[in-house]
Amino acid sequence: MHRFDLRVYYEDTDLAGIVYYANYLKFIERARSEWVRSLGVDQAALRANEGIVFAVRHLTAEYLRPAVYDDLLEVHTTMTEITGARIRLAQSVWRGDALLFEAGVTLVCLTLAGRAARIPAAAREALTGT
Repeated sequence: MHRFDLRVYYEDTDLAGIVYYANYLKFIERARSEWVRSLGVDQAALRANEGIVFAVRHLTAEYLRPAVYDDLLEVHTTMTEITGARIRLAQSVWRGDALLFEAGVTLVCLTLAGRAARIPAAAREALTGT
């Protein structure tokens, strides 16, 4: 499991003073980027050298409790499945021991033309540790 820390800023909140729902998607996107980077996968190089990118294909989200300004949050990312062209992740946002948000995310590997592509072997090895 990968952990990513972030703080809630005023710009993340809505009129009610709680984190605006769409910002949780930004939080988990940042965490996914850092997870991939921590495994040694250079997404810019994959795009430039292999002509492939990862894109969100499907996402389910559950908003369980609100976060507010100045909260220190931790995003957990766990890969649950990898296939030829797809990666499934479980992501959650925590404030201490309190679970605030959960998401199931399916990523697909695409060519720059938007067609499905196999995940390159080197990237697969880095993601799976094999």
